[in-house]
Parts: sequence; C-alpha cells; structure tokens
Amino acid sequence: MTVIIAISVLLLFAYVFDISASSTRIPSVILLLITGWALRQGLDFFYIELPDLTPVLPLLGTVGLILIVLEGSLELELTRSSLPFVAKSFVLAFGPMLLLSFAAAYFFQSLMLVSFKSALLNAIPLAVISSAIAIPSTQSLRPKNRAFIAYESSLSDIFGVIFFNFVLRNNAIDGPALKAFSVEVLIVLGISFFMTLGLSFLLSKIRHHVKFAPIILIIVLIYAIAKIYHLPALLFILLFGLFIGNLENLSKFKIIERMQPEILRKEAQKFKELTIEISFLIRSLFFLLFGYLINTTELLNPNTIIHALQITGAIVALRLVFLVVFRLSVIPLMFIAPRGLITILLFLSIPANRAIPVMNNSLVIQVIVLTTLTMMLGTLFKSRDRESDNLNIPDDLKGMGEDADASEHSGPSSVSVEGADSSAAV
Repeated sequence: MTVIIAISVLLLFAYVFDISASSTRIPSVILLLITGWALRQGLDFFYIELPDLTPVLPLLGTVGLILIVLEGSLELELTRSSLPFVAKSFVLAFGPMLLLSFAAAYFFQSLMLVSFKSALLNAIPLAVISSAIAIPSTQSLRPKNRAFIAYESSLSDIFGVIFFNFVLRNNAIDGPALKAFSVEVLIVLGISFFMTLGLSFLLSKIRHHVKFAPIILIIVLIYAIAKIYHLPALLFILLFGLFIGNLENLSKFKIIERMQPEILRKEAQKFKELTIEISFLIRSLFFLLFGYLINTTELLNPNTIIHALQITGAIVALRLVFLVVFRLSVIPLMFIAPRGLITILLFLSIPANRAIPVMNNSLVIQVIVLTTLTMMLGTLFKSRDRESDNLNIPDDLKGMGEDADASEHSGPSSVSVEGADSSAAV
C-alpha cells in the first residue's frame, strides 16, 4: 500500500510540474529528475532499500518511445499547402543529426583511438532531439514555432533510432547495406498500409466498451515483432498516427468512406486523448525512475563536463547555422534541441564491445541536463518570440497545438544507471 501511495503522489507531482511549466518556464523534466534524485537521497538517509529497478528503465523507455512517436504523429497535420513546411522540418531533423553524429564520431575516434563505427554508434545518441521534452516544453511559444518543434523533434526521434539500428547492424555504410535497408523500408511500408487500414477498421467497428487498449497493445506487438526481424518499426507507428490524425484530409478517398468516417473521426479523437494520457504517465515514471538512478558523483563528474559543454555548444551552433540558412526564426528555436529519452535508450542499447570510455553515464547525463537548461533559457524569450516570427507556414498549421495548452506533457532528462541492460529493445 505504501508503494501505491508513493507512486500516486509522485505522479500527481509530475502533473503539477507539467501544468505549471508554461508559467514557470522550468521544463517539467528537470523537476522530475530532481524529484527522483531527492527520493533516492531520502531513502538512503533513512536506510530504506528498494529492489534493483535498473532493468525497469529500458522497458519503460521502449513503451514510452512507442507512445511518444504515436502521440507526436497524431498531432501532425499534413496538407498540400503544408508540404514545404514539413520539408524544412525534415531537413532540420535529419541534417544536423547526421552532421553532429559524424563530427562527434571523428572526435571520439581521435580521442580514444577506436574504430569509426564504434565511435559513430556512441555519437548518435547525443545527436537526437527528444520530442518527449521538446514538445511539452514549448507550450508558451507561438503556434507556428510549436508546430515546427512538433514536426522536427518527432522526425528526429524516428531518424535517430533508425540510423542507430542501421549502423549497429551493418559493418559498413555502403551500397549493399543501403539496398538491404531500402528493402526493409518497403516491407514496413507495405505492412503499415494494411495494418493501418485494419486498425482503423477496428477503431470504427468495435462496439465493446473496451476498444482502445487492444489497439494500443496490437501496435506495441507489431513494433516488437518488427524489431525481432530488424525492421524500422517506428515507421509503422508514424504512418498509423499520421493516418488517424489526418482523417479530415483523407475523407475524400473511397476507402475512408467505407469505414463510417464520422464515427471513425470521433473514435480517433478519443484514441488521441487516451494516448496523450498514457504517454504522460509512462514518461513521468521513466524520468522519475531515471532521476532516482542518477549517481550524484556522475552528474558532477569534472572529467566529462568540458566534453559535455563542447557538445552542447556544437548542438546550438549547428542549429543556428541551419535556422539561418533556411530563414527560420532563430530565437527561440536555436535553444530548443534537448536530449532525453531517446538518448538514454540508445545509450543503453550500445553493445558492451562497442562502448567507449568517454561515452559514459556522466557525459550522457550532463549533456541531457545542459541541453534542457539551454532550452529553458530559450523559452524565456517568449515575449520576443510573439513579437517577431519569421517562420512562414500555411494558415492550416497555425492552430496546431492549441488544444495542448490544456493538457501539456511531462518532460524528461538525464541518464546514469549502473549496470543497465544494454540489450534494451530500442
């Protein structure tokens, strides 16, 4: 009973952190990490021991990843007029991640004298923007900038995981590897098409009072099976979310008319709301647990703080260049590139024989904290953001995220677990 009370109180704290983030400008992830860390210190002070919770972190992270990508894709609106805007988001999600990954890999290789593949594998987690932190932390920004962050961070999550798994499974980035990857993508696209139609049909036809839980379980099941066969499973989740989230724009197709579109749209809205609620709970538990597992000496490790500052500076500088080149709003977007849940998951998934000493718990924790604090600084420019915004997007995107003000999400941040299972399914 004590455990139930403790978890309930902690999640209520997470909710308070979430709804107050737009006013305090403090990302809820920072408060969640501090809460988890403070809980650990309190338990140690009173000599209260808990079972080893380290193995739970990858599980929560994987489920959280699925729900975060699903939630993000449900928020994305695709229309013909929005395609140029989506294209810019695509480039800013993929370009900086690719450049930063290779730059950090060369740095790690020269520093540690390891193979470039090992260096690249260790660098990728630091190059991925966390939508779990970015999206809920931008509720005070203009709808235009919130829409951009939603697209960019969601795509960054997907590209990061796919790129990481591609490098992990292939000895070289060459023609045969790219050809095999293309075949895998085509297979996933085919599976996604049929499964999306099937799940949408179930969504409109199930009359039982329990209908959304089975659909979410099927999505998780498909993701897990696809991962067993090394397929880019996140593409399926992205496409399913885009389909459900854009039924209004797809209603002209005959196949949608056969699914009772009016009923389907109502059920899709309920499904979206449930996904947001569950995603909030999983994210909150993940970052509370992560904060609990943080080792104070690793967080304050002076041997890695210089590297963490260099990586954070490189992230902001590279982001500035891309924003200027594409004529996008520099402030506050330049500061909003936090690392978080995906970084932790990918870091835990690095095989022991590929891990390098410099890429340790301390460095990952410090980069996550520094990028999150940098984002917090960026959100302080809210007033300037409302006065000048050079981001040109169609009118049909301006309302994106308006409803999110009433139900903001919780953020994340930090890493440092001892003895974590590096075979976590990402």
